[in-house]
Amino acid sequence: MHWFMRFLSWFFRFTLLLMLLGIVGLGITFYRWQPELKKVSTLQNLKYAGRATLLDSEGRVVKVVAVTAEGHVQPARKFLTPSQISPWLQKAVVASEDVRFFEHQGIDLKGLSRALWKTLSGDTEGGSTITQQVVKNTLLAELHGARTLERKLKEAFFALEVENEFSKEEILNLYLNLIYWGKARNDLIGVQDAARAYFNKNAVDLNLAESVYLALLLPTPARYLDYPAYRPLMKDLLSRMVEKGTLTQHEADQAWRYPLQPAGWTVKYDKKGKLLAAKLTDRQARKKNFPQPEHHYADAFLDEVERELVQHVRIRDFYTSDIRVYTTLNRKAQLAAETASQKAVLPAGATLGMALLDPLTGDVQALVGQKLNDGVFEEWNHATRSRRQVGSSIKPLLYTLALQKGWQQSDTVLDAPLQGKYQPQNYSGTSTGEPIMLRRALDHSLNLPTLHLLEKIGVEDFKKKLTLLGLQPDPQAGLAIGIGALEATPLDMAAAYAPFVNGGMYRAPRFITQITMNGAVLKKVRLSKPVRVWSEPVAYLGWDMIRGVVNDLTPQQGGLGWKARIPGWQVGGKTGTTNEVKDLWFVGTTPKLTGAVWVGKNDNTPMPKTAYSGTISAPIWQQAVSLALQNEKTIVVDRPRNLVTREVTGLEMAFYQPKGQLHALVAVKPVKPAAKPISTKTQQSTPQKVYRPIKTPAAVSATQLQMQRLAEARKRAAWARQQELQRQAAAQKQALLRQQALQQQAAARQKQRLVAQREQQRRTLRTETLQAQAAFLKRQQRKVQIAQALNARTSKQFAKQYNKIRKQNKH
Repeated sequence: MHWFMRFLSWFFRFTLLLMLLGIVGLGITFYRWQPELKKVSTLQNLKYAGRATLLDSEGRVVKVVAVTAEGHVQPARKFLTPSQISPWLQKAVVASEDVRFFEHQGIDLKGLSRALWKTLSGDTEGGSTITQQVVKNTLLAELHGARTLERKLKEAFFALEVENEFSKEEILNLYLNLIYWGKARNDLIGVQDAARAYFNKNAVDLNLAESVYLALLLPTPARYLDYPAYRPLMKDLLSRMVEKGTLTQHEADQAWRYPLQPAGWTVKYDKKGKLLAAKLTDRQARKKNFPQPEHHYADAFLDEVERELVQHVRIRDFYTSDIRVYTTLNRKAQLAAETASQKAVLPAGATLGMALLDPLTGDVQALVGQKLNDGVFEEWNHATRSRRQVGSSIKPLLYTLALQKGWQQSDTVLDAPLQGKYQPQNYSGTSTGEPIMLRRALDHSLNLPTLHLLEKIGVEDFKKKLTLLGLQPDPQAGLAIGIGALEATPLDMAAAYAPFVNGGMYRAPRFITQITMNGAVLKKVRLSKPVRVWSEPVAYLGWDMIRGVVNDLTPQQGGLGWKARIPGWQVGGKTGTTNEVKDLWFVGTTPKLTGAVWVGKNDNTPMPKTAYSGTISAPIWQQAVSLALQNEKTIVVDRPRNLVTREVTGLEMAFYQPKGQLHALVAVKPVKPAAKPISTKTQQSTPQKVYRPIKTPAAVSATQLQMQRLAEARKRAAWARQQELQRQAAAQKQALLRQQALQQQAAARQKQRLVAQREQQRRTLRTETLQAQAAFLKRQQRKVQIAQALNARTSKQFAKQYNKIRKQNKH
């Protein structure tokens, strides 16, 4: 007996110690969360309803969007007052979700115990009160419903504080405006969305039967798919409301007999409300109750802004603050791009993607994600999400790399088949077997000379340059990358061409300039750090070459970019066509605006072989850019001082001429431009330029001549040393830039992996929820069947019902 008393004494002390530690822990926790608890008062700003206002570059409102607790962005919804919500719905939701709502102080211990008991007995029932769900979907929204002890404790503390700050009516109204009711065209958030989706009416017009139906959808929106199994739950809720005194028996009977017809269902009842037949005839009915216009202004641009927005702003701030997002959208450029898309003439079944940006800053001016007004509504944003092979539009980047390595536009490369297994052809299927100038090869977009050039330049060096330009070459890619074996979006290609006219600097595209919260700057998005990819002279030489693609040859001479010309503006660009004509590109730039247009099919199937990028994509680009530049002040790209312009074979070309070395350009007889495309069998070999020293005067002594030659040799040696030092410095700088680019890519990949992991976790949770819902419905169905069997009037009917149940359960 003595040992038992000692055990009780020890147990009592141990229990007391645990209680004291628990009280101290709760006190410390409460103290730590005091700053967050003060944010409860911000719920009075829930009139913003998770909204954000998007503005263009001139401060005009473009769109108001709503952000759900899960971080999904969708069109904004109206925040309803209690007088704009049916009183029947308010009563039904309380009876279904939190029957003791008007009695507890935010936490319902009885309801929590009941939910725990039902969970342990194999059923499921939520223990959260309406107040706790308001907290979970606003103040704790960034936790995304994580099932952790910290979240549960915070939810409880916050619920108590919310009850102190707000009346029951205010809390219920907050709940009805932010709760999830399933999915139609977008997530159904709030009672107005639910009333519109399920009954195509306003929330204030819902009757009792419709209100009971909607209230019972809250725990499990998937109940919508099985109305026969769902119908008995409505009877149960009506009975509970009568018992509670919320309804009279007469009102409940009238609601039960009401011929309820949820969206998409065809249902038949008898006069007493008994279900005779129910069939889901239109699964898309909820979506149809939200008519979708063919397109919204700046849809594609705002799609990117919305994806980026949730990375800068906490979810709960959308619910408690006035969020305003200032973007780089240029209204004039966007309208121009949309006009060009609407007027574009495309092959049957084709669509397009277009991106326009400021080459000096990288600010995105306009995006179009699909062909507009073609009678087909597309939600996919081809301007930023469709990665397609770029074809010959990649060639100017290779030719500019050759210029960086010391080649000149007038240098020649062989137009002949390659050696080895890889045997590509020119677009015409022929080759001359003779040397051709780089300028001519790019003008005619010849594949074979391009690949011979890439062999000399080096595939790996080219891949490194593409990476610096923001593109993502395949590490396993070989020579084919030189003629377009690389996937990119229109926005990627536009950003890669911008360095041609901005002095050789690459900037990552920017959509948002700043975000404000209640008038104060929350986030200022600075211009991306510029990366030097070309020196100014090399960038100008590349610009000179793509200007040649647009201006050197007429369509009759085989010119590919002729239809991209804009009167009064310098224009450079390049077409691109992939195998089997699956993709048609034109990427081009002016000194003020750079853009890319892609044309193709959603399913990546071929277009007609008569479709050409020069006659389809180039005119679309030209119309968009010319309209965007209309009435704008004309600017030009200045030629660097150490470059000169010479005429070679009838073409004006820029050349890099170092200081301190006197040379004169001597060319053999100029040859007139070919009257026919270069792909003909006979092709004149292009004379190469020859540099010869300027002759010195004859009237000089041998000693003077020797001194002059010695001085010239010293100058050449000094210049060579200077060039070598510059090359070494440039190489070191390029290595540093490559390292920085690789680090940025690694960070971006890590971020993408984290996003993918979170998405996988969300999908797993959703799957588990759906499985639990299915199990619940199956149990309910069995209960109904058993109840029907027990209600049988005769033993024979009972036996018949019982055997039917056993037979169903065997399957």
